[in-house]
Amino acid sequence: MQAPGRERRAELEAICRDLYLRLRPRETPPGFRVEFRRFAALNNFIRRRDGAIHLLVSDILADAPREVLASLACILLSKLLREPVPAECRRRYREYVSRDDVQRTLRAARAERGRKRMGPPQGRYYDLEELFERLNERYFEGALAKPRLGWSPRASRRRLGHYDAAHGTIVLSRILDGPGVPEFVVEYVLFHEMLHAVHPTRRSGTRREVHTKEFQEAERRFPRLAEAREWLERL
Repeated sequence: MQAPGRERRAELEAICRDLYLRLRPRETPPGFRVEFRRFAALNNFIRRRDGAIHLLVSDILADAPREVLASLACILLSKLLREPVPAECRRRYREYVSRDDVQRTLRAARAERGRKRMGPPQGRYYDLEELFERLNERYFEGALAKPRLGWSPRASRRRLGHYDAAHGTIVLSRILDGPGVPEFVVEYVLFHEMLHAVHPTRRSGTRREVHTKEFQEAERRFPRLAEAREWLERL
């Protein structure tokens, strides 16, 4: 991905000045400084500093159409000035970033630039590689390619497991690697993340369907599904 040129930055700065005048017609607009950054995700930031307004924009958007950049500027400036964000700006921006080609670029950027923090698969009580092999044979006929497996650095209750397609990893929360956690519960969480590798998120416009009908049907093959979910609700 080539670095965005000066013309593209100047274009977005001009868009911001015009938007500022529309939002604050009685004020003299401040200076605007735009930088396209090599973020690992689709991150965009705006802040005031030294009398100017600075925008840090993901370089994934460097080739976006002018109307998409205008929508992004509208969203960021509205938030900075505490104005309502127009629904049309949100819609146009979301439609663009939901496109298949943009999502492919985003996944490639995450794989290249992002770092995945994870511990080894061998925990104090459970070995994720051993559990993976068992589940792979039982539910996938041994055909599922093994991703990198590991325990999370922190014991999180909010996110018990995560499959990352960009990095080819499955990470389980360390809170499950304990003497009081039944093995079938750890198996269920790992099985759930393995299913994400087989049944990826489906997109329809701006809508994301994480757990598709096929995913849910496959998940019901786990014999102690209800029991595992009930146990996790009490965690």
